[in-house]
Amino acid sequence: MTFTEFKTIINEKFPEVTPGQMEQFEKMEALYREWNSKINVVSRKDINQLYRHHVLHSLGIAAYLKSQMPDIYDRLRGEGPYALAEPMKILDLGTGGGFPGIPLAVMFPHAEFTLCDSIGKKIIVATEVSKALGLSNVTTVNARAESLPQTFDFVVSRAVTSLDNFMPWVKGKYSEGILYLKGGDLAEEISTAMSKHKMRKGSVHPWPISTWFQDPFFETKMVIFIEK
Repeated sequence: MTFTEFKTIINEKFPEVTPGQMEQFEKMEALYREWNSKINVVSRKDINQLYRHHVLHSLGIAAYLKSQMPDIYDRLRGEGPYALAEPMKILDLGTGGGFPGIPLAVMFPHAEFTLCDSIGKKIIVATEVSKALGLSNVTTVNARAESLPQTFDFVVSRAVTSLDNFMPWVKGKYSEGILYLKGGDLAEEISTAMSKHKMRKGSVHPWPISTWFQDPFFETKMVIFIEK
């Protein structure tokens, strides 16, 4: 997927994206190619599909919020009655080179993002890319989630581990919910996590990204929203 193709999709799905935000999205490819040549955070095969496999995939969370939680979506963008609201705080756990946090930080300039990863060299990439994009709403941290002292409104993450393993990492770290990008047949994984961690019935909401964007890559990809 070229940037031109990506831009066409964004203009259709998120017409509220400003020219300045689109310029930030455009800059991502050159930045990730440059940094990936120094510190490998995206596979060589995937770097040619940066917009489809990484940027657009990350924005699946924005698509979920826009369609399922429009008030939260508007607040994260600072639009309408939320323009003067306190910025919401988002933790991207296991961000790697900055996904989904950096595309979401571009999309939601009124939110404050903390991008956290335990691998230092990956955080270097996320830090430098966010700086080059001028993202003043991004803080990067080389740490484990358990060591973070603060609480966030939402936790976002992209398939860093099974939900069963993930839930203890973020216990007590969020007040609103988790938005988790995951692929494959998730019924058993969700059932195991719910049972082991005594999550209440009806608190886990899988949402197929393919309902938003028809593409073979997204056929088995989901946004899982887990209520507090």
